[in-house]
This record gives sequence, C-alpha cells and structure tokens, in this order.
Amino acid sequence: MGACLMDLIQNILNVIVPPLMIISLFIVYPLYLIYKLLHFIKRLITSENVAGKVVLVTGAASGIGEQICYEYARRRARLVLVDITDDLLGRVVRNVRSFGSPEVISITADVSKEDDCKRFVEEAVKHFHRLDHLVNNAGIARVKLYEEIKSFSDFSYVMDVNFWGGAYATHFAIAHLRKTRGKIIVMASSVGWYPFPRFSFYNASKAAVITFYETLRTEIGNSNIGITIVTPGLVKSALSQTEPAKSALGCIPMASPEQCGKAIVRSACRGDKYVVEPSWVNSLYLLKVLCPDLVESCNRFLFITSNKTAPPINGLHKALVSADHKSD
Repeated sequence: MGACLMDLIQNILNVIVPPLMIISLFIVYPLYLIYKLLHFIKRLITSENVAGKVVLVTGAASGIGEQICYEYARRRARLVLVDITDDLLGRVVRNVRSFGSPEVISITADVSKEDDCKRFVEEAVKHFHRLDHLVNNAGIARVKLYEEIKSFSDFSYVMDVNFWGGAYATHFAIAHLRKTRGKIIVMASSVGWYPFPRFSFYNASKAAVITFYETLRTEIGNSNIGITIVTPGLVKSALSQTEPAKSALGCIPMASPEQCGKAIVRSACRGDKYVVEPSWVNSLYLLKVLCPDLVESCNRFLFITSNKTAPPINGLHKALVSADHKSD
C-alpha cells in the first residue's frame, strides 16, 4: 500500500512540477537577471587587490599554470609554486621575480599523493604565515579511444591528479583560507560538460571536479571562501601540439596560455564563480543542452570517423605530467 501511494505521488509530481517550473521561471528570471547585472557591476568595482597576499599555484612550471603565476606576479602577490618537475620550476621562479612578485618559493611535489599535498600547504603557511589564494591547476591528460584501452591502470593517474590532487590540497588549505577569507581557483575544463571523443577519462575527471567544487561551494558558503571554477576551451600547449593530439583535436581554434592566465586571475580577483575562456565556448554548452543528439552526431562524424586512423597517445613524458592542463 505504501509503495503504491509513493508511486502515485511521483506520478502526480511528474505532471505538475514541469509546468510549475516554467511558470516560476517566467516570473523569477527577469529579477534574477537584474540581480546578476548588479552583482557583476559590484564585482567590477570591488576587484581584490592581491599585492602582498600569498598565492599557491599547483602545476606552476608550464602552460596555463605558468601564466597564472606571471599574472599574479604582475599584481605583486607573493607566490608558492608547486610542480612535479623540479628542473622547470627554476626558470618560472626567476621570471616571477622579474615580473614583480616581492617573494616566491618553489616546492616539488606530486599532487596525486595526499602526503605531498599536506606538505606543500604546510610549507607555504610556515614560510608566509598565511594563505590567500589556492589555485588547483595541476592536471594531465591521456588521449585514446575507449575501446583501444588495454590497461585501465594507465588511466587511473588521470583521476588521481585531476580530481584527487585538487581535493587533497583543498582539504588541507581550507582552515587557512577561512582565516583570510581567501579564494579557491580550480581548473576544470569545458569537456567536463561537453563530450569530447578520445578524452573519456579526462572528461570524466573534469566533470567530477566541476560537481565537487559546486557542492563544496554550498557546504562552505558561510565561511567566506570564494570558489572560482575555470572551464577553458582548447589551449595551445606542449601536449596539444604533438602529432597524435593534433589528429585527435582536429582544427579546433586554440587560445593562448597567456590570454587564459590573464582571464583566470582577473576573474578570480573579481570573485567570479565561473570562468570560460575563450568566452565563445559557452555557446557549446547551450548547444549541448538544447540539441544533445545533434552534438553527439557531429562529434561522431568530425572527431571519431574522420580520425579513426589517428595514432593514440600511449604515454606522457614526465615533463608533460607537470600538471598544466596541456590538453585544455
């Protein structure tokens, strides 16, 4: 009897909730747009001055992460640069100083390891006695059609770096960020919501990142910690310029890491909740929501059928594991 009653309630809700939602949107949405406009104007006026503040960036040795460091340095922030590739960090440290950062330290660490994440957060706070911005930029990609995968263990590291790396660092940094009313900037990707072929596990890791930080934003909303989720399109980088990646990515226009880094820091200082760079990528989200079958058909034709003979990327050199979203 109880099960039948619940089924009846669900059937009634199936009928009445959709039209009620549409009616509510017609009433509420204009007011919501006004609120968003006023909020945007406020953010433009009250952009944060990060001079002297402490910013920790993972995946800082190259790509988008490197450019984020330079943009913070131009704004005279003090920087903690974290990367797995120690030999590349020295050059970035020198450049950061020349761009105007008053103080910078570098830490070699693998974000996929919980102990490493705890260590670099503790070292940053021990050195500077505070933490204002945590930039979870570290990430890697593996490119292969799902049916071509021989060993799933080859792809587990993608999730370990892209998802768990940010989750670990955030866990150890939250208490310090709460004291400074700081910010978390997390590098997701437009493929977290757009089903880009040959990147299935990378796409899944980025989708997990988006959902995790949207949930975290709700959980810590009263602690004055801002969370900015970055979903860039394709960015020109070392990995995206390899021949296998070029075959998989086709002729999609790429943004420059410099352009992306500037947009990310600018939006983070404004307190934006989301950053999409370049902004035209937003139109793909609208297309996916309104015409999902069309998106699926186009992807199959453009990226799978035409690239069936494209050689897969079977591995990444340690330098490419330097956590800079080289496929973004």
